[in-house]
Amino acid sequence: MDSLVYLDGEWIEGNPPVLGPATLATWLGSIVFDGARAFEGTMPDLDLHCRRAIASTEAMGMESPIAAEEIERLCREGVAKFPDDAMLYIKPILWAEEGWIHPDPASTRFMLHIFTAPLPEATGMGLCISSFRRPAADQAPTDAKAACHYPNAGRALKEAQQKGFDNAVMLDPDGMVAELATANIFLGKNGVAITPKANGTFLAGITRGRVMALLRDAGVEVEEAVVTPQDLLEADEIWSTGNHAKVVPVTRIEDRDLQPGPLYKKSRELYWDYAHGRL
Repeated sequence: MDSLVYLDGEWIEGNPPVLGPATLATWLGSIVFDGARAFEGTMPDLDLHCRRAIASTEAMGMESPIAAEEIERLCREGVAKFPDDAMLYIKPILWAEEGWIHPDPASTRFMLHIFTAPLPEATGMGLCISSFRRPAADQAPTDAKAACHYPNAGRALKEAQQKGFDNAVMLDPDGMVAELATANIFLGKNGVAITPKANGTFLAGITRGRVMALLRDAGVEVEEAVVTPQDLLEADEIWSTGNHAKVVPVTRIEDRDLQPGPLYKKSRELYWDYAHGRL
């Protein structure tokens, strides 16, 4: 079993057809999701991911028919149906069935998708600066983890891969660094961990926040700051944080090679210790 879906009170294997042509989410994009992980017997910050799913639903003008605590219970129930050593992606989904352009809040539905997804190896990735930008808060629902953001991220990722890179640095409307196409970004400079300040153009991720807190608790100076593309090009080290791959080093930025640095190594070590209950 590689894929399990909870819908309307039952668990279904595979990829069941759910959204129809008249469903608002199908043709007008009113759908949100969140992503958590189960790996090595742990599900770090699962409660925060479930709460964010509800917050995203509300930000998109919908009303969740299920509480965050019940989503978390179902996540744990579903994960228990897989082998103990399975590496899983946990994806609560909420969408509107009805409405006209904007969702009818009362029509909001819930589904939970859990599927096998190995964690990518932390071997390093190459980045380029993308020509595609993140939108401002008055241009898109940037306060929600909404599916409608991902086509633009997909364009940035495809552009980067066509140039021979693994991921793309996306700038905000003012030309400052926002995040990667698929994750948040950190840089190290003179022993300080720096990440772009949340300014409403990107989702400040749960793993990002956890790593910031862990580093500070360990005595590392962490700054949220306005980061320019030149700052990245001159960084001592760069790494990313996100649910899919967790904490991964950057080994190339444009035409410059990098090595995994001490702040990245500290971030990954601390996160793994936290996830496994060793802190």
